[in-house]
Amino acid sequence: MQWAVTLVVVVAAIVTVRPVGTSGRGLAVAALIVVNSVALMARHLPEARFPLSIELVWLTTGVVAAAALIGVSRSGSGYLFAYFLVGHIGYRLPLKQALSLAALASLLCGGVLYFRLGPGHEALPWTLGLTVGAPVVAGILSRSRQRAVEAMILSAESAERAARAEARTAILTERGRIARDVHDVLAHSLAGINMHLELADALIDTGDLEKVREANDKAHSMVKESLKQAQWTVHALREDALPLLDSLTAMVESSGHRDALTVSGTVRELPAQVTQNLLRIAQEALTNAARHAPGGDAGVELTFDATSTTLRIRNGPATGEVTAGVGSGMGLIGMRERVALLGGTITAGPVTEGPDRGGWQVEAVIPG
Repeated sequence: MQWAVTLVVVVAAIVTVRPVGTSGRGLAVAALIVVNSVALMARHLPEARFPLSIELVWLTTGVVAAAALIGVSRSGSGYLFAYFLVGHIGYRLPLKQALSLAALASLLCGGVLYFRLGPGHEALPWTLGLTVGAPVVAGILSRSRQRAVEAMILSAESAERAARAEARTAILTERGRIARDVHDVLAHSLAGINMHLELADALIDTGDLEKVREANDKAHSMVKESLKQAQWTVHALREDALPLLDSLTAMVESSGHRDALTVSGTVRELPAQVTQNLLRIAQEALTNAARHAPGGDAGVELTFDATSTTLRIRNGPATGEVTAGVGSGMGLIGMRERVALLGGTITAGPVTEGPDRGGWQVEAVIPG
């Protein structure tokens, strides 16, 4: 559309502006038509290709040539060059330069008509020349709309990039969560199963079938427990919200410690993410207690305060035989990562006093 308008103005000038010739005034008119046409068509060049100084020179030259064409020509639509150039000035230049150049165009064109510098246009009032600067307003408004559209596009693109980055972060976070869940369920149990199977394999050579059977039975028992925990984990991964007290009670009882859960404070519903991570922390702590302190007492305390929720798992010293084994070292790391995601704190260490002295305690405090 812009190109069509430019071509219409140029063709109209070629057809209507007179005199046009190869010498004298006709040659001057023809040259000015060419200069005005080039200046008008140059507005279609991209802004990024020219610095502001070049644009000022080009548009100033165009304005002077348009005023000169009005003065030199005898008739025709040459004044259209001035109107369209000034409109483009408002679009192309900053506000201060645009208004200054538009005022110059009005003064030049108004002066040409006022002083009758050319051979024609006697019927045109000089005030018409002053209106040449009016299109600068349309150019400024068009520039403002264009900048607003560009700002909206940039904002939308920025929002899209932010959404993609957030989605990637969410995927990485979910991968980390799944990795912690898999570790919590499988790491200790598989390590224990492997240890007992290796023990049974080693005992075969001794001929002590009773100990071989005992090691095999422990491995089978751990397999069943692992399957139970795996089912619980799949259920937890599929559910958006788990009943904290019911799930925690079932978990404590399945670990062999009945009536070991103590709840204090005003019970309230917690966000699904908090509930799930608290259950995972309890599961990891109870698993560690069963592995490192077999036969020892264990207790779980859940405290609801006004500004936080505290989960404390404490176990006493081992009363049974502790089987040596190498852990993955990821249990406490996983618990710390879970609490960090919730903005809480966690402490873990040996119990140095009280009836559980010699045992271990994990305490997680979640705000909110």
